Amino acid sequence: MFKIAVVLVLLALLTIGFLTINTGDDPPKVGDEAPEFKLVSNEGNEVSLLDYRGQWVVLYFYPKDFTSGCTIQAHNFQRDQELYHEKNAVILGVSVDTAESHAEFCAKEGLEFKLLSDVGGGVSGAYGSVRGAGKTAISARNTFVINPEGVIAKIFMKVDPNPHSAEVLSALAELQAD
Repeated sequence: MFKIAVVLVLLALLTIGFLTINTGDDPPKVGDEAPEFKLVSNEGNEVSLLDYRGQWVVLYFYPKDFTSGCTIQAHNFQRDQELYHEKNAVILGVSVDTAESHAEFCAKEGLEFKLLSDVGGGVSGAYGSVRGAGKTAISARNTFVINPEGVIAKIFMKVDPNPHSAEVLSALAELQAD
């Protein structure tokens, strides 16, 4: 009887523990420390958020390489690279595509910023930016502006790829004026 009671108590504690774990459905909030990550880039190198301490980071999540909206969004970020450089900001794109797919996408589209491979969607989930489940899961089109101290300064959810780079540049100007 004692063993059954112990097992029931353990099951209850495990259930409570699972209920309190952040499943990745909710994005971090402005003012939160940005969730750390290490992902492989289109260049085949491991990239960590900590690598960019001291710089502004525009961390954008997007659904899939070679699709029209994602290509437009990437082209606009590429077009504005000099403006981001002037603001001490780096662009990092994240999707569930492989590093090899990212390398092909960057080569075909002339992208010079890093795209990070989040196969499995763990980082996308930590940022509340995953749609679907399992093998059909993709990254949602959300962007997080992270300040040089590693704190989330601005969030854009469900963005329109066309005007997005201009919106981010405007937000950076406001944030840096404060």
